[in-house]
Amino acid sequence: MLVCRGQNRAFSKFLQISAKVQEALKNGEGVVALESTVITHGLPFPHNLSTARDLEDQVRQSGSVPATIALLDGHIHVGLDADQLKHIASSSKEAVKVSTRDIAKTLVKRQIGGTTVASTMKIADAAGIRVFATGGIGGVHRGADQTFDISADLQELSKTPVCVVCSGVKSILDIPKTVEYLETHSVNCVVFGEENVFPSFFTRKSNRKGQFNTTDLEEIVRLLETSKKLGLPYGTVLACPIPEEFAADGNVIQMAIEKALKEAEEQSIASQNVTPFILARVNELTKGASMKTNIALLKNNARIAGQLAQKLKLYKPPQNFSQQPKAVKKASKVVSIGATIVDFEAITRDDIKVRN
Repeated sequence: MLVCRGQNRAFSKFLQISAKVQEALKNGEGVVALESTVITHGLPFPHNLSTARDLEDQVRQSGSVPATIALLDGHIHVGLDADQLKHIASSSKEAVKVSTRDIAKTLVKRQIGGTTVASTMKIADAAGIRVFATGGIGGVHRGADQTFDISADLQELSKTPVCVVCSGVKSILDIPKTVEYLETHSVNCVVFGEENVFPSFFTRKSNRKGQFNTTDLEEIVRLLETSKKLGLPYGTVLACPIPEEFAADGNVIQMAIEKALKEAEEQSIASQNVTPFILARVNELTKGASMKTNIALLKNNARIAGQLAQKLKLYKPPQNFSQQPKAVKKASKVVSIGATIVDFEAITRDDIKVRN
């Protein structure tokens, strides 16, 4: 592994960037960041390991280089080798979930850390990676008006210029409030599809819209490049609806989620206990279908992110956009400000005597 300094020098001294990722960044190749919470906390072993490998393969097949991010042995690793990937997958019971605030603590304790959307964005930006693929972003939790439970993912999106390719917001969250939060904090929120309907993770549609929709990744590239030239610090959400062939399963899962949410309310399950309860109950109600669908949308997002990173690498701005117009040369004019002095010279044949 090679140590490399990224854009944020103070932060990047903790990074261990793999040789492959470092070479790709040096050569201007497309690179896609991948989070590790899905490995440590999202899926059971060995499904987490096979899925992690599949996600990296999806990125490679799209022509880009994968960079799975995790915390190990007191370092932030950007790009894991086969042994490291297997290690964090098989040690998931010992791993901790690492959001941005947990990075320092996890390094100090030298724990195995699975990075969330927020921390992965922060690390990717420090390493110089502009595209990141995940399942769904965190958001405003249901009942946040009472609990103030809002994911740190949204805060990071409001200040870190990384494009997050996802399937929208996790279904158990309050999607309308999350979309409103993104708008309020100037986060680009684009739907990658035929119609402007924000996806609902397991299902293709919610009752909210994005900023706009497109099926042209080059348009997303132009958006990212223009935002960069404007110096805007905000992130971009590229919300990709789950593939059509999994839509029916997604509808079944959504019904299971609603049932699990009602059960949680009836059993007075609240705060940080809600999410683990709902995920376990949904998997039980759907007899494992939720895991299969989750893996499918993860792979779809990784593939799209790989294509986006590849197009970002190849992007050449229009000449009239990248260059300032040449100034027209004009004849210079000199203006003298101050007193003017005129000397006179007189010539005479007379003998002039100077008297003291």
